[in-house]
Order: sequence, then C-alpha cells, then structure tokens
Amino acid sequence: MKIQRKGGESMATTNTKVVRLSFATEGGKTFSITIPTPREDLNQAEVLAVMNTIVSSNVFLTTSGALTGIRDIKVIGTVTDDLFDPPQA
Repeated sequence: MKIQRKGGESMATTNTKVVRLSFATEGGKTFSITIPTPREDLNQAEVLAVMNTIVSSNVFLTTSGALTGIRDIKVIGTVTDDLFDPPQA
C-alpha cells in the first residue's frame, strides 16, 4: 500500500502478522516459537492441539530442558511505515 505524503512523495505501509507459541521448560524458563503469516481463520483449539503434540513428542530440547507445558499463544500484528526509500542507482 502506498500513502501520499505532503509534497507528493509516497510512503510504503506494510502490515505483517506472526503467531508466537510459548512453552514452559523443565528449568522454569519460557521457550517460544514464532511462525510468520498465520492463517486468518486460526483458532485456539487448533493451536492448543498442535502445541500439546509438540510437548508430548519431546522434539525440542532447550538449554533449560525439555518442554513441559503451554504458557501462551499470541497473534502479533505489526504495521511498518517506511518513511524513506533510498534513491535507486
């Protein structure tokens, strides 16, 4: 998306989303996995099922030990306004 700035210059705006899955570890720490561009129709039940499978499969071993449970699920949206585009050579 391009937005006109005062003086006729254009500014690019970018919207991005990620889903961050946070797990508890044996050492009492948090281990997170960030996945870019999640589906718009993502729901809590689906994500919890995947996270429970990750924990029970024991596929990740962190510096703080194995994953022991689910801590948090967040869908994070970011809007970036690019105020300067360097001249093209």
